[in-house]
Amino acid sequence: NMENDVSLKFRRQLLLIDENLLAEDLAALKFLCTDLLPFRKLEGVKSAVDIFQLLMAEEYLNEEDTFLLAELLYRIKCHSLLKKLGYTKEKVQECLHEKGRVSPYRQMLYELSENITNEMLKNITFLLQNCLPKRRITLLCEERADSSALELLTLLEKQGLITENNVQMLEDVCKNVSPDLLETVNCYKRAKGSIYPHLPNVQVHTGLTKRHLGSLILSLSALSVSASGEHSASQGIFTLSHWRHQSIPFPTASFLFFLQKITSYKMDGLHRGFCLVINNVNFDKPLQERKGSCKDAEELERVFTWLGLDVKTYKDQTSLQIKNLMKMWQQSQDHKDRDCFICCILSHGESGAIYGKDGELVSIRTVMSYFTAKQCPQLAEKPKLFFIQACQGKEIQCPVYVEADARIPDLSSIQHSVSPSESIPEEADFLLGMATIDGYVSFRHIQQGAWYIQALCSKLQLLVPRGEDILSILTEVNEDVSRRVDRLGTKKQMPQPAYTLRKKFIFPVPKDPPPS
Repeated sequence: NMENDVSLKFRRQLLLIDENLLAEDLAALKFLCTDLLPFRKLEGVKSAVDIFQLLMAEEYLNEEDTFLLAELLYRIKCHSLLKKLGYTKEKVQECLHEKGRVSPYRQMLYELSENITNEMLKNITFLLQNCLPKRRITLLCEERADSSALELLTLLEKQGLITENNVQMLEDVCKNVSPDLLETVNCYKRAKGSIYPHLPNVQVHTGLTKRHLGSLILSLSALSVSASGEHSASQGIFTLSHWRHQSIPFPTASFLFFLQKITSYKMDGLHRGFCLVINNVNFDKPLQERKGSCKDAEELERVFTWLGLDVKTYKDQTSLQIKNLMKMWQQSQDHKDRDCFICCILSHGESGAIYGKDGELVSIRTVMSYFTAKQCPQLAEKPKLFFIQACQGKEIQCPVYVEADARIPDLSSIQHSVSPSESIPEEADFLLGMATIDGYVSFRHIQQGAWYIQALCSKLQLLVPRGEDILSILTEVNEDVSRRVDRLGTKKQMPQPAYTLRKKFIFPVPKDPPPS
């Protein structure tokens, strides 16, 4: 049919592009995609087709939207290949302002790599030899200048020696090597520190994303309105055009950083916090074994450890043991010096409740109520996040490779419907991430793990390094899970977060690359 024909034509175009790219072009594409795709996956790339597959999996590339690939080809100066996507060099230039995905930071590094000669590379490697592993220095010196320059910059990033916010080492090295290279770095620094007159193309490198920036501008506008008593004729807020027409200075990076500090939870303590993982796999009859749940627990432990939390895992807990665990952690004095608290529960469930291994229900509200400000003063005004992987309704018939986290069909209990918002204590600073909306089952692959937990771990690894807040990340998780279906194409799932957070919750970007 027509849809298959379009898809086939699109993939043929990608193959043609792949066939016309050289090894150095592939290295450049990998480097430019570093902010879009996880390091680990990029390391396994052997061809441009591999990159195209990864971009399609993350929905950056499809038959209807090929602009990101056009931008990448434009950046690496493969202008002749643009016509295979229906673009010209001029058309890409026109659209970059609105649709560009490659950050100024990544552009700056790539420009540096293109201008580093063999002699410069030798000098840079000499200057940095005490900062880098010796075996990597030897490999760099044996490679071609263009590809090894990219390797060097990637290595500096992996070592945490350069970041979007800190290019001091680059600046110091370039001062000793080349005035032209130094000017490239200085241009980036000047642009980063200057005003940002066009929101769609903003790349603020203080942990703020475009989405954060937009919401902050609206907040600033509302403050301006309330302070001046003047209202917009349309909706009572200033728009970006108002910023320009009213001659109001656009927020600078330092000001936005200040705003982020006062509108985000404090997350810069010596200790991030504790993360509890309760993983119920084996149950007393009639509840079935939750195959694949151990993979979820392991993934949660890897990801939250990477995010700086102290992870404690508990397996096969009865309803009483779950309550006792909550009470133990409620009374812990170790929360005092921590930024937050996270609890993940993987089990069977019903509306508003989860099962202990003994088949007895514990309400989610009960679990969360142990950590209110009154019950746990050490966590007062600190964010408390709960992620629940469990069904919230009756089981439905599922194929063998997909199971539902609920009772077996003939023993499903009929419960009063409880929405996630009803499960949250009536006070601030809580977030409840549910694998599914009330009344429905959630799905778990018996080998690959639960759809929700796998999507959550994947999006945390991808989006935390970009400075996204937890609600934005959970929106992406919703989108990811909603696209998944079982192998017969008949089962769907939609997660549902509920929260009483007062501020943005933003994980600090870890120094190490994501674990998977």
